[in-house]
Amino acid sequence: ISRRSMAGLGYNECINYSFIDKRSAELFGGQDKVRLENPISTEMSHMRSDLLPGLLQAIAKNQARGFLNLAFFEVGTIFSGGEPGQEELAVSALLIGRTDKKNVHDDTRKFDIFDAKADAEFLLKSIGAPKNMKISRAGPAWWHPGRHGCFCLGPQNIIGVFGEIHPKILREFDVKGPAVGFTVWLENVPVPRKKKATRPALEINDLQSVERDFAFVVDERVDAATLVNAVATCDKEFIESVEVFDEFKSDQLSAGKKSIAIAVRLQPKDKTLNEITIKSISAKIVTAVKKTTGGDLRD
Repeated sequence: ISRRSMAGLGYNECINYSFIDKRSAELFGGQDKVRLENPISTEMSHMRSDLLPGLLQAIAKNQARGFLNLAFFEVGTIFSGGEPGQEELAVSALLIGRTDKKNVHDDTRKFDIFDAKADAEFLLKSIGAPKNMKISRAGPAWWHPGRHGCFCLGPQNIIGVFGEIHPKILREFDVKGPAVGFTVWLENVPVPRKKKATRPALEINDLQSVERDFAFVVDERVDAATLVNAVATCDKEFIESVEVFDEFKSDQLSAGKKSIAIAVRLQPKDKTLNEITIKSISAKIVTAVKKTTGGDLRD
C-alpha cells in the first residue's frame, strides 16, 4: 500500500543498501550499537538507523548529473541495534527543487514544508492512520528545528515526522537545498478497525451554528497547535471546529509574549444555543487555555 501510494504521488522509488558509513551513522543517531564487527567496506560499516542518508546520497548523485527537480522515496528496515526486535519498517521521502519545469505559461515554485506535510498525510490516510493526530515539535536533530513537525497519537507514540532537512546535513552530503521530506514509522501506526459493510446514517443539522472569536496572549514558545487542541477538547458536545486566523508580536505586548487569535464554531444538536450556554462554553475555553498554556484573553 505504501509503495503504491507514494508512486501515485509521483515519487520515484530508491532501493539502497542497509549499510551506511560511520559519518552518516553519527549524523543520523547511529552510534556503536549499529556498528558492524566485520563490515564489507569502510563505506558500509554501520547498519542504517534512518532511510534518509541513502536518499540524500541518491539526490547528490542526481544533482551532479544535472537533475534538479527530484522526488524520491524508500520503504525499508531501519535499525536501533543488532539484537532481534531492534529493527522497524519505515517510509522516507525527499523533495528537492521546483514543482515543475520552467515554462512560459505558468510560474513554478520550490517545494516547501507544506508539500511534504500534505504527502505524509496522504500516505498516513492510505494506510489507515487515525484522524485524531496531533502535531508537535519533537523531531530528531537532522530536521530543521523551526521547520518541522511530528505526527503524534500521544506523547509516547510518534508515528511520523515531516519538514525541512537541516542545512548542516545537506552540506555534509553535498546536496544543494533546501530539501523537504518526511518519515513514517509504519509499525507505530495502529491497525485500522475493520470497516462495516453499511454506511453510517447521514446526520443533517439545520440548527444555526454560532462562531466566536478569541484572542489570547501567550508565551512565544507556545505553539498554536497546543492552544487549538486545548480549546477543541474542552467541550466536544458543542465545539465543531477551531481555526487560527491571526498571530502577531507587538511592542504593546509584554516581552516574550505573542497574541494568537482563533475562531471557534459552536454547533448545537438539539436546540438553538442561548446566550447563557454560549457564555458557559466561552468560560470553559478561557479556562482550558489558561490551564494548558498559561495564556490570558487579550484586552
